[in-house]
Amino acid sequence: MPVTDPIADMLTIIRNGSRSKKEKVDVKRSNLTEDILKIFKREGYISNFKPIEDKKQGVIRVYLRYNEDKSPVITEIKRISKPGLRVYVPNTNIPRVLSGFGIAVLSTSRGVMTNKDARREKIGGEVLCYAW
Repeated sequence: MPVTDPIADMLTIIRNGSRSKKEKVDVKRSNLTEDILKIFKREGYISNFKPIEDKKQGVIRVYLRYNEDKSPVITEIKRISKPGLRVYVPNTNIPRVLSGFGIAVLSTSRGVMTNKDARREKIGGEVLCYAW
């Protein structure tokens, strides 16, 4: 059965994996999910990820990150713009997540970037998700 929202599927797999203290999880591969995972790695929410080839679309193995007390680094991860209700913001209304402690991932005309990068470049776009 095809997945109607691969981003929400990826975020749910990561959320459930981190809550059940898994070391790694596998998500379906797409260019957009890969770009989001690059941001999560750069911001320190995951430790690493690597593409794994299969005979179909491909899979990305995501290595989750935990604090020293074994609590997940990702406290919450939330899908904002959905296929049924897209959420777009201009550069003047880019959201701050938890007063700057979290990140918002935006899809812009210049690629996928965090809210901080989009604010710096003065560019708006579609708000894909929040993570903190």
